[in-house]
Amino acid sequence: MLIYIDLFYKFAKFPEKKGSLMCGIIGFTGKTDAAPLLLDGLEKLEYRGYDSAGVAILEEESIDVIKSKGKIQDLRNKMAKSHTPTGYIGIGHTRWATHGEPSDENAHPHYSKSRRFAVVHNGIIENFAELKEELIGKGYVFHSETDTEVVAHLLDDCYTGEFFPTVLKAIDRLVGSFSLGILCKDVPDKLVCVKKASPLIIAVSDKGNFIASDITAVLAHTRDIYKMKDDELAILGPDSVQFFDRTGAEIHKDIEKVTWDVDAAEKGGYDHFMIKEIKEQPEAIRKTISPRIDDNNNIVLDGISLTPEQIRGFNRIFITACGSAYHVGVVAKYVIEQMARIPVEVDVASEFRYRYPLVDDKSLVILISQSGETADTLEALRESKKRGARTISIVNVVGSSIASESDDVLYTWAGPEISVATTKAYSTQLTLVYLLAIQFALAAGTITDSAANELVAEIRTLPEKIEKIFEQEEMIARIAERYTYLDHAYFIGRNIDYAVALEASLKLKEISYIHSEAYAAGELKHGTISLIEPGTSVIALCCCERLVEKTISNAKEVMARGAQVLCVATEDNKSCASICDHTIYVPKTHPLLMASLEVVPLQLLGYYTAKSRKCDIDKPRNLAKSVTVE
Repeated sequence: MLIYIDLFYKFAKFPEKKGSLMCGIIGFTGKTDAAPLLLDGLEKLEYRGYDSAGVAILEEESIDVIKSKGKIQDLRNKMAKSHTPTGYIGIGHTRWATHGEPSDENAHPHYSKSRRFAVVHNGIIENFAELKEELIGKGYVFHSETDTEVVAHLLDDCYTGEFFPTVLKAIDRLVGSFSLGILCKDVPDKLVCVKKASPLIIAVSDKGNFIASDITAVLAHTRDIYKMKDDELAILGPDSVQFFDRTGAEIHKDIEKVTWDVDAAEKGGYDHFMIKEIKEQPEAIRKTISPRIDDNNNIVLDGISLTPEQIRGFNRIFITACGSAYHVGVVAKYVIEQMARIPVEVDVASEFRYRYPLVDDKSLVILISQSGETADTLEALRESKKRGARTISIVNVVGSSIASESDDVLYTWAGPEISVATTKAYSTQLTLVYLLAIQFALAAGTITDSAANELVAEIRTLPEKIEKIFEQEEMIARIAERYTYLDHAYFIGRNIDYAVALEASLKLKEISYIHSEAYAAGELKHGTISLIEPGTSVIALCCCERLVEKTISNAKEVMARGAQVLCVATEDNKSCASICDHTIYVPKTHPLLMASLEVVPLQLLGYYTAKSRKCDIDKPRNLAKSVTVE
């Protein structure tokens, strides 16, 4: 049976079926005033990106929550105008909106109905819609669009009269990922935390004990930490920390000494944000697909309200974007056309509205932007709507202009990218393109349910296959050293390999400042091959199985003219190694999903080349993260 997109209306009333992915958590219980420690800790977490902040302080016998849209300074100003609560225990949070508009109401912490509990949360409560309906039926009133408020009310509903048993009972009902910091007004010196699939550490100091989403928040006070594992809980008192598993059985953990400085701590121990974000891609993809694929491999796209009839009514799809997002669009053209048999045009957004595009009410326009504020893409959106087109945006920032003005929106939930050169945003955008393509194909009747199911199952494997590629990191770094004094590089490929070559070339040039170009391999003889001379570096993408022999033939042509060739090939392809100077292997996947894997070693190649050239990797010259002017 087809997975009909009009079933998504069931979820349309719950647009908040998403969680806080890259938010910051801080908590403290000890012997000194908590508020200054919480605010300082939140400021140390600002690099993670956020749009609102808040704290909850247990003051005498009540929990005082103060929160504000905007920056930490806005929260400080709000507290100064009202009052700064005094108490020795509290929790704080910086929120990156992945659901609901940035607002005071959606900011954390969240109260329970009785105000007995206050909660901060990172992650996604995947079954929150069902829990919310149940709690509403019991008389609970919700004041935010977040899944986190469900946790607060659920604690109230599960209250046994004892703090820790209540937490155990409540989390047994939660499905998803959740790091939680919880206060209970009945227990004025204890803080309970839970970790599942979202980062959380505990730190001990002579002032008291902390919880934090990363080490940065506590380095000013201590370097003694405990690392929490998934499905572990802890009870923190001013002078004690106890650890438990999900059954409530106490467990032992060893303390660890942090040797990083603050700068390294922000980067998770990595030298640059870019390499950290490359390594975050498996988890970013998991978070992007997790709430959108059910246990039966059916796709649930929460931000799409198109019916199958509307999809079948489109005579053309336009994809418009800039930079790396445009390269996602080039991949999407190959994937959607082959899968759904709908014609697709891909436009650089800065050119789209100036060519009088043939867009009308039979057109679907997909706009891709990391920031959601890219000026040219925003203008392309407005031009499309003026001409009567239906619009879907794929963006990372909730409440951004492109998201707000589109008919439908899919959020990547990649979390903030600090490095200017995108990696995980690109990968999560690709993932959403795959899901859209499958849905379009099902609506068009161009693939069977079983074929769709197989594709979705293969999408689920992408994170672990990317992790396998990281095993070659040292070898890729050694290859990159050969590029240190390079002046020019050329990337070649066919079909999706060509689309990835565009992105790989951009990665190399934007952070290493090496002149780099990408060409469709079949175009070499139409002029480009005249640039090849002894020592020229050519990177040949050989992952498109049905065209790999043709690309290898092109690689032989440039080698015959003295080029040094690096091949990227699937692990079952041994012919590349016999003709290329170096070969990087990636796991096999479905041919239409290959871009997600073959781009990763080329991201690493660009990174290590720039590192060997001592470039400013996270902030390449003349570039900005979001281009908000034409």
